[in-house]
Amino acid sequence: MKKVLITGSDGFIGNRLYHELAGYEVTTFDVNNGCVASHDFIDTEVSHIFHLAALTSAPESWARPYDYYNVNVMGTVNVLEYCRMIGASMTYVTTYPYGVPQYIPIDELHPCTPNTIYNHSKYSAEGICRFYSENYNVSITVLRLFNVYGGGQSTSFLIPHIIKQALFSPEIEVMDLEPKRDYVYISDVIDALRLTTGKSGFSVYNIGSGESKSVQEVCDYVVNIIGTTKPIVSTGRKRKNEVTDIQADISKIRHELYWVPKTSFIDGLTKTIQYYKQEGQSL
Repeated sequence: MKKVLITGSDGFIGNRLYHELAGYEVTTFDVNNGCVASHDFIDTEVSHIFHLAALTSAPESWARPYDYYNVNVMGTVNVLEYCRMIGASMTYVTTYPYGVPQYIPIDELHPCTPNTIYNHSKYSAEGICRFYSENYNVSITVLRLFNVYGGGQSTSFLIPHIIKQALFSPEIEVMDLEPKRDYVYISDVIDALRLTTGKSGFSVYNIGSGESKSVQEVCDYVVNIIGTTKPIVSTGRKRKNEVTDIQADISKIRHELYWVPKTSFIDGLTKTIQYYKQEGQSL
């Protein structure tokens, strides 16, 4: 039985991964163990690391650039050093790095122009991953996640934010109805993560659905599934450096690792709505 480490095991994706890694001996690292940038990893039996520990709020990152670069860049360097010392491979989980798309759908060869501190910190760490792989022979698979959603996600993210209001508020208020994103369900992301454990060398893959939905469309899907007639209100505010449309080209991982998303947007939303119904007003 191989021993694996999950950093960020207390997060939305890390927690789900922890509970679905059958066949592995799993050890974990989260914020209760300290800062990933300075933690002394000592277990020499680990053969693979899923590196998810990160600060992840794009809006917050503008106010806390030092913290984001320290945790997301230096934290990754610390984990890479651990990999180098014990001979472990790594799956580095990162985010959308492409900025304003020059073409859609966006493949892995698209120029990367990160447009927030958060995106830039994660992409900077990706470059260091490539350097370690090429110069220290650390096998690293990079997964560029588009917009992941599912039950258990913080309601600071769009889909649970909409669902919470559709269930428990008199109206649904969002900032801007126009931006389109590529949403991928959490169980499909876990499937992709599991496929990376045997990879050698350095690889980069997009993880998305291959389709994009606007905020308006997400709202419409949610109210239709719930069966509510609550009004949808836009404040008209736009986020700094907003990107209007994002859609992943996922042909590379489909051809190389035979991964395809199995959960349709309607099915994923239905499962997510059911989760938050069960959670109730405690949200």
